[in-house]
Amino acid sequence: MIHIPVWSRRPVRVAVGLAAGAAIVYVDNFAFEGEVSPIVIVAMLLAATATAGAVWGRRAWVAAAATWACVPFAHVVKHVLGLPDTLHPNTYVSIFYLALFTLVVATVGAGVGVLVHRPAVRSRA
Repeated sequence: MIHIPVWSRRPVRVAVGLAAGAAIVYVDNFAFEGEVSPIVIVAMLLAATATAGAVWGRRAWVAAAATWACVPFAHVVKHVLGLPDTLHPNTYVSIFYLALFTLVVATVGAGVGVLVHRPAVRSRA
């Protein structure tokens, strides 16, 4: 039987991804009353997914997906509940475009992290 460290198991990666996503959603929607530049949110998403990629390599896709999903999901929930949102216009089409854009950002971040992970793993061996 192969021993897998606890921090590397899938539930841990999902939990870490959701925690990172929740932090991004908090900053996007609540910090400074939602008046945060979108560049900050993109940078946070890029940093979180790149960090996951650097730590877990190719297995980071779970954490990156969980982190990514939090951003558009928060806007869908706010739209359904009729709450004021930082996204303008607050339509399903805008949320869809946001989801596509943030998916690209999360994919690039995770990819860069995986590229960093490979040399780091080789240097330890």
